[in-house]
Amino acid sequence: MIETKKEQEFGVLVTVAPKFQSDEKTEEYLDELEFLSRTIGIETLKKFTQKLEHPEPGTFVGRGKLQEIKEFVQAKKIKNVIFDDDLSPSQMRNLERELKATIYDRSLLILEIFLKRAQTNQAKTQVELARYQYLLPRLTRMWTHLERQRGGTSTRGGAGEKEIETDRRNIRNQINVLRKKLDKIETQAATRRKSRDGVVRVALVGYTNAGKSSIMRLISKEKVYAKDELFATVDSTVRKVVIDRVPFLLSDTVGFIRKLPHNLIESFKSTLMEVKEADILLHVIDVSNPAFEDHIEIVEKTLEEIDAASIPTIKVFNKADKLDEDQKLEHHIDIVNKDSIYISAKTKYHLHEFRELLGKETSALHFKIYPNYLDAQTY
Repeated sequence: MIETKKEQEFGVLVTVAPKFQSDEKTEEYLDELEFLSRTIGIETLKKFTQKLEHPEPGTFVGRGKLQEIKEFVQAKKIKNVIFDDDLSPSQMRNLERELKATIYDRSLLILEIFLKRAQTNQAKTQVELARYQYLLPRLTRMWTHLERQRGGTSTRGGAGEKEIETDRRNIRNQINVLRKKLDKIETQAATRRKSRDGVVRVALVGYTNAGKSSIMRLISKEKVYAKDELFATVDSTVRKVVIDRVPFLLSDTVGFIRKLPHNLIESFKSTLMEVKEADILLHVIDVSNPAFEDHIEIVEKTLEEIDAASIPTIKVFNKADKLDEDQKLEHHIDIVNKDSIYISAKTKYHLHEFRELLGKETSALHFKIYPNYLDAQTY
């Protein structure tokens, strides 16, 4: 069978920035949006920015900016227009009608990535649930997504109220089915987690693409998918690790990101239980990213949201090899303490010190929390 090469899709990015926001911060946000777009195979041809006190209720951007976007989209025959914020159902409807293109808001873009990345039954169910919850209020303009679900058999030209109500009812039924399925999966996952009692649990957390999976692979010495891309890990991965004859469980799960869709956080609560029930968190930070301090704040806020902010945490500043000499001096990267360490998963800089620190902390907890399981090997 001859494989046909998929045609490259192109798009434009749009953001409405508050007037007080600096141009540098706006560009940083658009760069991240471009990375997200590229992750689902859409190459960016242009970025549109508008500063407004509040987005326009009907079209999100002002009329002048909308006309500018329209002219460019039509001239270049662009099929995708991607917004860095969530749009209301009416805004998406109006924009699609005006621009004659597929409109992505930030939530839909991230949902598409998660759909692409999910591998396990649990992750697929979680993403499908979040996707249906997203689609429900947007049925009047989401026919392409629904037709894909139906297998492309529908031939109707326009949806009447009856058909929309039927679809709403079908989606509500599907949401209920997925919730029940997820409850069953979560019960099984909770049983598996309970069976691990007697072993200290360590969870990797961090902003997406900070290097969590690379660190997981280094520490566990097992093959774990790791790549320079957003949301390379959606499924939770757990590995047993032994340092100085003391065992612990190391888990890696989905990365966090700015404006992570609320429905995804809700649907992934069970996966994030690996984080919530951990004894120690390793907060992995890409220290080479100029926005790393913002990323730290976003991760810490997300940890608060899932009630995991009080868990003892070691900050692991990764990608130290990308810093220049002045930055290394500024960050004091040779200093290692119980709360933080600078490493490079790529060059293995400070890997020995990192393992020593992790071994010391897990051993102390092991003997304190599980005095009856000194030689625990349970998994």
